[in-house]
Amino acid sequence: MVNKLNVKKFKIQSVVLAPTRELANQIAIEIRKLSRHIHNVKVLTLCGGTPFKPQVASLRHGAHIIVATPGRLLQHIHESKIDLNEVDTLVLDEADKMLDMGFYDDIEKIVDYVPINRQSLLFSATYEDNIKTLSQKMMKKPMFVKSDSVHNTDIITQNFYGINEGSKTSIIPALISSNKSKSVLIFCNTKIKCNELSDDLLDLGLDVLTLHSDLDQRDRDETIIIFSNKSYPILIATDVASRGLHIDDIDLVINYDVARDEMVHTHRIGRTARAGKNGLAVTLFTNEDDNQIDSIKEKFDDINFLELDSIIDNLEYKIDSDFRSIFINGGKKQKVRAGDILGALTAGIGLDKNDIGKIDILDFVSYVAVKKSVLKKAIDGLNNKRIKGKYYKAYEK
Repeated sequence: MVNKLNVKKFKIQSVVLAPTRELANQIAIEIRKLSRHIHNVKVLTLCGGTPFKPQVASLRHGAHIIVATPGRLLQHIHESKIDLNEVDTLVLDEADKMLDMGFYDDIEKIVDYVPINRQSLLFSATYEDNIKTLSQKMMKKPMFVKSDSVHNTDIITQNFYGINEGSKTSIIPALISSNKSKSVLIFCNTKIKCNELSDDLLDLGLDVLTLHSDLDQRDRDETIIIFSNKSYPILIATDVASRGLHIDDIDLVINYDVARDEMVHTHRIGRTARAGKNGLAVTLFTNEDDNQIDSIKEKFDDINFLELDSIIDNLEYKIDSDFRSIFINGGKKQKVRAGDILGALTAGIGLDKNDIGKIDILDFVSYVAVKKSVLKKAIDGLNNKRIKGKYYKAYEK
């Protein structure tokens, strides 16, 4: 898509559709990285959960590539009269998830607004009949490319434990300590269970975050940022976190609740062992989960069914994060860059560069991870020093 981009033609040439705003944002970031060698490439994200009018204003200034959720793109088609006549590439990422979420009709309408002569690409970790039907409608003689295996058994280890429902929470600290895990993602099937488990683990002295659809978009974005920059070691989530989100170095995935089907299970365990690293996926199941377990067993032949007493609780190990995140009320729209924040913390305040972790710059706010040992010094310094000649508020998240 980037290779065939004609930058001199300041028209929308590519459209990427994704099921969630979080995934759309990550795709846009990767496209910007891939196109850094090309001058003046403009990539816009059009998603719900953010104001509509600023997006309209950005579109008036033109763009080369649009990354969008289907509903918000349709709104722009109908209300802001977005021009898609020059689109030569249409991409559907996590196509099966979009169809599961009821986007089929929206996708069909969007396809009607883009030129017939184009390249279309559908990506998915699973391939169901609904994708086959969609591909037949929107593609001409498509080439089907499939990987030989879902995952490399040498990379993801799957351990299953039979357990009573009431004992699940108490076994989690032992699962973490026995594997000396540093970054843990726990999946629950409901928002209520996420919140209940979060409260219980906090009572056990564990630092946790929760992620589910009841959170507003800003809180969801913030949660993903401060978990991915290693400011918190544990994230409890519904399946909103099972698709597409790329968070490095998750070494343990726990299915607190068994996934509703083998496809969801595939996506969940795929959150660990990213970028070729090894990972462990643990599933806790009860007698009521027999049907789901049977369907998962049919797909995976590398599952280890183990007894609970094989888990050796390492009482000396405590999962913790070296970093904490600082929120700064300035971002891209205020021309704040990662280098400005790094300079303020090092040259301005005197922090060592090794005390500073990941820096995320959003449109109006920024986040920087710093070592806990220098957190107060960093916050006090940022509140008393200018960044690019302007004072910003900074506080811990």
